[in-house]
Amino acid sequence: MGWDYALVHLYYNIPPAVLLTASYYPLCTKLDIYRILFLISIAVVSTIPWDSYLIRRRIWTYPAHVIVGPTLFHIPAEEVFFFIIQTYNTSLLYIFATKATFHPIYLRGEKLRHDARRLRKWRNAVLALLGAAILLGTWLIRNNGRGVYLGLIIVWAGPFILMLWSLAYQLILNLPLSNTLLPILVPTLYLWIVDTLALRRGTWVIESETKIGWHLWAGLDIEEAVFFLLTNILIVLGLIAFDNALAILNTFPTLFSSVPSLPTPDLLVRALLVSPERYDSERIVGLQEALKRLRKKSRSFYIASGCFQGRLRIDLILLYSFCRVADDLIDNAPSSAVAKHWILKLTEYLDICYAQSPEKSGSRDLFVRSTFPVKAQSALLLLPTAYLSPTPLYDLIKGFETDLDFGSGDGFPIADEQILQTYGSRVAGTVAELCIELAFHHSEERILDEQKWEIIRAGGCMGIALQYINIARDIVVDAKMKRVYLPTSWLKPVGLSPEDVLKDRLNAQVDILRQRLLDKAMDIYGDARGAIELLPAGSRGPMRVTVESYVEIGRVLRESGYKLKAGRATVPKLRRLRVAWTALLGG
Repeated sequence: MGWDYALVHLYYNIPPAVLLTASYYPLCTKLDIYRILFLISIAVVSTIPWDSYLIRRRIWTYPAHVIVGPTLFHIPAEEVFFFIIQTYNTSLLYIFATKATFHPIYLRGEKLRHDARRLRKWRNAVLALLGAAILLGTWLIRNNGRGVYLGLIIVWAGPFILMLWSLAYQLILNLPLSNTLLPILVPTLYLWIVDTLALRRGTWVIESETKIGWHLWAGLDIEEAVFFLLTNILIVLGLIAFDNALAILNTFPTLFSSVPSLPTPDLLVRALLVSPERYDSERIVGLQEALKRLRKKSRSFYIASGCFQGRLRIDLILLYSFCRVADDLIDNAPSSAVAKHWILKLTEYLDICYAQSPEKSGSRDLFVRSTFPVKAQSALLLLPTAYLSPTPLYDLIKGFETDLDFGSGDGFPIADEQILQTYGSRVAGTVAELCIELAFHHSEERILDEQKWEIIRAGGCMGIALQYINIARDIVVDAKMKRVYLPTSWLKPVGLSPEDVLKDRLNAQVDILRQRLLDKAMDIYGDARGAIELLPAGSRGPMRVTVESYVEIGRVLRESGYKLKAGRATVPKLRRLRVAWTALLGG
């Protein structure tokens, strides 16, 4: 009896597990725990027969003085724990690396011809390579010589890798290398070092007659290097296959009408077996365009969106995409007449979406494709109006109309604070209300309708607060567009007019009014913030991140010497991450 093998875990395997767990804890969800437990179960069940066979054949052995004693099918307890801790560490590293990844955009339907052909070529080439490797492993085993250990490793791991590659090759090839190679290579290199130390100490011993005799470096047999590389490949490919199945389940509601928060193994397999020919390629392209808009236009919401899950995350991105496209159609119009045309067409689009009878409803697809620019079409076609209330969307369009009033009539429509509040409610409060509607729609939790609408109303107030912060940030940018959102009733008492703001955007009095607007925003934020804690559990943390990411802009604006980028105050990246982290912890 001895503690050498147990000390390997204590010194080298458990510390990374503790560090990764502590680092990921604020981001952890029930689905993450489910994925890790799912992979650990498969790893233990699939490895025990193979490992037991190697020990019984004495291909590798454990001296009695290095292990505690208890065994399972001849496998020391410490070895069984190795299956668990390696899978846990590699899985957590992968989940950490892919947390912000939006997997649906990496799917490829057969209609995306160029990509589909390229992927099939890669799939077939790798399948052939894996088949050849398995044949080589079989030959090494049959030869029963010095290559038998390497052969047993290849023949054990090869079929699993071949199966996972066949099921998830699209995602494996399309995901960024930081999502695939990083979580394979980092733990592999680390375990190579640990294995080298253990072999030198004699914690485990490989029978010399079964190994080739090559070394990756002094003290590390090539077989051990291949073993740890292949096992980490298996873990990561297993997780990618899991994510591939989730992406299919969440992306295509026409194929899977509903998805439980923790999909059963048989549902995951059914998703993986769906032919790419049945993927909705237009939906995939639309999601790619939506995420591109989000990444380009809103860094705060882009960071926050990575904390949402499943279909809720998809619909929130689609909602943002619609709002952005609608706003751009009007803001970027070459004339007021063209902008008004787009407002009428957007209103007509909503009329069609929410028509109460078949004779009043038209074809949304036909109307969108024949009316709107190609680059705007996917945002309108994919907006999930089936479970969004119409009133906030109509009010949003009315908010855009206010923007058109700049330059017409007296030229500055924000006459007083009440008009400002109405404007903020229309262009931002509505969006916040729609986000909360989506959170409740996609939640399995149920609450009373009265409480739900109270939370939605509080969300509308929070939207006003965030819009005030946006206005305070964008005074210079808006002035370049001949717009002043500071109420005229605020400007007059300090001897200013909207025209003065256009001429001197950095006026000291303007900055005082900016701070006054921020004070209003912070007061509303303080009153509405508690409603976040009444949201469904799965949305609570991510919604906190969304709100706090925007509010941090206001906090920066209250500091002296803040930095400007394109005329706007910006929050440093590390600070944004710290804010998101604190928000997830409930701060």
